[in-house]
Amino acid sequence: MAEIKHITDANFSDFLINGSRPLVIDFWAAWCGPCKMVAPEIEKLAAKYDGVVDVAKVDVDANPGISQAFAVMSIPTIALVEPGEQPKLLRRVAGFRPLQQLEQEFGLEKLAAPAS
Repeated sequence: MAEIKHITDANFSDFLINGSRPLVIDFWAAWCGPCKMVAPEIEKLAAKYDGVVDVAKVDVDANPGISQAFAVMSIPTIALVEPGEQPKLLRRVAGFRPLQQLEQEFGLEKLAAPAS
């Protein structure tokens, strides 16, 4: 099974600056009902796109710095980020989305397609 990383204010540079693949980040909180609904979809995404994208979770209550940096105003928020010295937010969606919608919103199938 693919590993879902846990990003904190302390380790964010390991993933956002030093990462080598696009990063799907699930911004969530333990008390959030819709966040609990989206968690299995994030697990499916991590398994399906293992080796294509990295998948991570950010607990917004414990890590306000990252949440503020990405202007997360509601949860769950799922973001697609291109890592680098200046990480680039490529796309973000708020609220529950099943795997198929996340794939479409983020163009993940194109990322996984072999180069021709």
